[in-house]
Amino acid sequence: MTDQPNDTSSTTTAATRPSLAKRISKRVMTSDSLIFTFLRSVVSSQAASWVDLGLGFVFFSWIGLAPWLSTAIGAVAGGIVNCIINYRFTFHAQGVSWRAVIVKYSLVWIGSILLNSGGTQAVYSLIADWHWLETIGFKPDGYYAAARLFVSLMVSWFWNFVLQRYFVYRPTRFDKTAEAFVDRLRLNHKS
Repeated sequence: MTDQPNDTSSTTTAATRPSLAKRISKRVMTSDSLIFTFLRSVVSSQAASWVDLGLGFVFFSWIGLAPWLSTAIGAVAGGIVNCIINYRFTFHAQGVSWRAVIVKYSLVWIGSILLNSGGTQAVYSLIADWHWLETIGFKPDGYYAAARLFVSLMVSWFWNFVLQRYFVYRPTRFDKTAEAFVDRLRLNHKS
């Protein structure tokens, strides 16, 4: 006779239960909690940034387009990639049509461009006269980079993420107006 209990139920349960890594992975991918949604948005933003920078570089260096046009093409492509990834992966959009998402995303994106441009100029103008920064190792050429990075992060967290989470990828009263706008733009749409 053995001293060990004859309990096979705990062995069966442990064998059929997914591993800790799989449970965490599933939670990260499916949870709509703020932290997990934010982490997925970071992944989406990085993918979009690589498309943006990569295409901008290709169009400038290999095709020979002007810097502004190369940048614009990259930015549009990156924005499209970001919107598509966010629709299902990041924000798990349900009950909101793609037509409404396109309009709402475009509005937030235009706001983001304006905030980034104006904010970078404002912060750069503010710190450009702070010569004491040079005493701690800052170079005048780094003022733009610092201003750009600071403003970009603030706009990304407090404008893009918040509006995409609570406006773009969620049903709102604005959706009907957005859908009607897209319908009016379609050339093959019959009234």
